[in-house]
Amino acid sequence: MDSLSLNKAQWVMPDADLSIVEKIVRAHDLPEVIARLLVQRGVAPEEIERFLNPTLKNDFPDPFALADMDALASYMAEAIDAKKQIAIFGDFDVDGATSSALLNRFLKYCRIDAPIYIPGRLTEGYGPNVGALQKLKDDGAEIVFLLDCGTTAFDVVEAGAAMGLEILILDHHEAEDKLPAAKFVINPKRKDDTSGLDVLAAVGVTFLTCVAINNKMGGDAPLKSWLDLVALGTVCDMVPLTGANRLFVKHGFVQMQSSGNVGLNALIEVSRISGPLEPYHAGFVLGPRINAGSRVHKSDLGARLLSIEDAGEANDIAWTLNDCNDKRKAIQGEMEREALDMVEREGLDQHPIIFVASENFHQGLSGLVAGRLKEKYGKPAALVAFAENEKGKIEGRGSGRSIPGIHIAQAFIDARNEEIIQKGGGHAMAGGFTVAKDQVEAFKEFLYTHIGKQMGSTEPNIHTQIDGVVTVRGATPALVHLLQDHIGPFGEKHLEPLFLLQNVRVHSADVVGDEHIRCMVSDWEGGTRMKAMAFRAVGTPLGDALLKQGKAAFDMLGTLKIDNWGGQDKVEMHIKDADLPAEELAERTAIL
Repeated sequence: MDSLSLNKAQWVMPDADLSIVEKIVRAHDLPEVIARLLVQRGVAPEEIERFLNPTLKNDFPDPFALADMDALASYMAEAIDAKKQIAIFGDFDVDGATSSALLNRFLKYCRIDAPIYIPGRLTEGYGPNVGALQKLKDDGAEIVFLLDCGTTAFDVVEAGAAMGLEILILDHHEAEDKLPAAKFVINPKRKDDTSGLDVLAAVGVTFLTCVAINNKMGGDAPLKSWLDLVALGTVCDMVPLTGANRLFVKHGFVQMQSSGNVGLNALIEVSRISGPLEPYHAGFVLGPRINAGSRVHKSDLGARLLSIEDAGEANDIAWTLNDCNDKRKAIQGEMEREALDMVEREGLDQHPIIFVASENFHQGLSGLVAGRLKEKYGKPAALVAFAENEKGKIEGRGSGRSIPGIHIAQAFIDARNEEIIQKGGGHAMAGGFTVAKDQVEAFKEFLYTHIGKQMGSTEPNIHTQIDGVVTVRGATPALVHLLQDHIGPFGEKHLEPLFLLQNVRVHSADVVGDEHIRCMVSDWEGGTRMKAMAFRAVGTPLGDALLKQGKAAFDMLGTLKIDNWGGQDKVEMHIKDADLPAEELAERTAIL
């Protein structure tokens, strides 16, 4: 399509070798739209069966491919046999909580009671700190695992080693040319790591570490039963759902359906999830509740919930996290309104990255609101909140969220190396930083330049890939179940397919809640009708067009979902974008 859509995007339909598509259709009895999707995503014909049905037996990654894993596993097997005192320091997000709970459960199976220390998001910030390591040392720890952090904590790790601690880092954040002075650093992003497992979340690295140690001990730990934690942490950390991650999540959600984890089960019940558990529930229902504790001064609740065995205590913690999440939503709403107002009033969306700082912001919510800004404006965003550090000085603590093609963590790392900020790191799509208050303006200008160079211009060119074309009549529950069960699970780098409904008629459109729009659509010639939802579309060009649809013919782009309301499977579309034929668009613009 040559024209821009209502969301100002260029829609692109990739070419696919039709001879290969036909071969896959015949060999695997798949609909053409599914076969085309597989070809577009680079799945070779000989890999189709393994892609559709990956197994733990045939597709499990080799833990010992990770640099230094063999030595760490041997060391830990001896340490466990010698009953050494082990402690766990984990990050306060879902990846850190699941990593901590997983390692705690494995060590508990090995008859080692390893206490978990989760730093206060609002008081200690991201990563290990000397005070925490000293406390663990004073409590008797000889070995300390740093989970989902530590790769760039050079000074803190050196101080911990000087205390006499043996520090083992299991991480997945960006690594530099040098490594901290830890006993072992297991991180697939190490410059010398050739495992090819750099897609893993920290919980995936932790799981493979448990597998390796278990192997060295000749043990029989129930590793498969902990895949529910691996799946939860992997989805919530938004790492690519490809390779090993896809395997872990696919089997982890099967495990989650009959999980023996009383804490996870309590959270599922409190969250009122019904029906089969899906990655959506992890990312948008369970994950936010686990994270919510750290955002309101209760950082350790998530790890405690996922590692305990007492059902009564689990129920209490689950309800506490639910309450924390309600408080988080209210605070986040206020923060979003202020941030959006600042962007509009000051024209902050005219720069390569949207950079917002305020004394009123809650530091525990900087990442969520940065993500909201990124979604609304289609640009990277960074948000700074101010807080008092342990020395009584006010500093900025913030988070950034990015778009495909822009490595935001590299910008933070480069700013740290140039001593513009004190801390900085993360992933390509998300990262965090700490900056002195008097350096905030310099940091902003640095990011404008750095992100601008990455973009090549100040305006990103938005291209949206169409994965397939379907009709309302052809979008059947059977098709959607096939997508979910065999092509999914979906996430980063393996996105949920976007399907195009061409020339559809909108029969009705109304506002649901304050921000969402619900439509009923059919193929232009009539017949089967489908519900379609456009979330957060009120007040946007897309939302205005849908509400004033008249008799316009729309092309709609979105994802297909199963609506099981009333016990009967129906298909609905979640609209991501829409377009009008050129003559319709001209007439509509005049009306609007």
